[in-house]
Amino acid sequence: MEAAKVINTKGNNIKDLNIKKDPSVTIGIPVLNEEEHIERVISGFLNSDYSNLLEIFVADGGSSDRTTEIVKNISKKDPRVQLLENPEKFQSFALNKMINAANGEIFLRADAHCEYGKDYIEKCVFNLHRDGVKNTGGAARFLATNLVQAGTAISVFSLLGNGGAKHYNPEYEGYSDTVPMGCFYTSDLKKLNGFTESNHTNEDSEINYRLRKNLDGKIYISPEIILQYYPRKSFTGLFKQYFKYGRGRYLTGSMHKGKIPFRSKAPFLFTGTMILLLLIDNLILPNVLGSFYILSACLLLLFFEAMRLAFAKRDYFCKAVWKSETKKPPMAAFVGLYSFVILIIMHFAHFSGYGYQMLRMKVFGKNGW
Repeated sequence: MEAAKVINTKGNNIKDLNIKKDPSVTIGIPVLNEEEHIERVISGFLNSDYSNLLEIFVADGGSSDRTTEIVKNISKKDPRVQLLENPEKFQSFALNKMINAANGEIFLRADAHCEYGKDYIEKCVFNLHRDGVKNTGGAARFLATNLVQAGTAISVFSLLGNGGAKHYNPEYEGYSDTVPMGCFYTSDLKKLNGFTESNHTNEDSEINYRLRKNLDGKIYISPEIILQYYPRKSFTGLFKQYFKYGRGRYLTGSMHKGKIPFRSKAPFLFTGTMILLLLIDNLILPNVLGSFYILSACLLLLFFEAMRLAFAKRDYFCKAVWKSETKKPPMAAFVGLYSFVILIIMHFAHFSGYGYQMLRMKVFGKNGW
């Protein structure tokens, strides 16, 4: 990878990127029961055109399916693939084990339930060499094989679903406060002592905060870095995911004295306000605050936003999101309806997790997870 000239998106000036030819790369993949995806992901990286892929670590959190068997079989054919044990199960522990073992100059984090562009490694390494950048990646492009995933994929296009986060916009290029997965200098991760293990979710946002604060680093998103992600397949799985997100975001805010993006606490504040209005209007000042009408108006707004996006993004959904080989893309109205339900689940689950963690720490004095 030779020194190259690119456009500086912040100033529209041409500048040189001095990139050492193919710096060595370690890929780290934390897994738990990923037999459906792990061989495809590892093979994709092994078959890439990048010439200096040094090693691929897979840290397993105690899979009960064939995940470890598959990884061991691949390792026999290509010793660059190595299986590590992660008895603590959570991703932050797995990532730190892989960072400590990493020999590559660059550490690229990957997840098994994603799909990556053929030139994913090259594009990540290239963008990491931008001036001052300490982490880079691509926006999360959602894929779907059922209606729950379809509704989730549409929901994240709304401000009500993404909170203004730049890493949900596949067309965005520039700086951000965080990015999915990530491509780092291994030395930077070791300087920061890796990911925070007391926070079992939101570990990516937390380490990006420390990269920006402690190392004066920048986080860069490029639309040329293709990262596609399969969200949860069920309402229950989605609720559990966002409940954990809420807990993780409260922990991150507490750890850094509230210096996290407002979107991390917005669902808690909004949902909490609505619940408080309902309680006051029904138990203390009956029918004075008009909470029923306010809630109805909010739900109506949410419904129309979900439907608007489902129809506005119809072509994109059919071409880039829907991946079922046996089913035709569902009608936009059904996608919109599921998106409406999912937006409610996201907000209430986030509120519940955030509130649970707040009570746990503030009232019961239980620090950490």
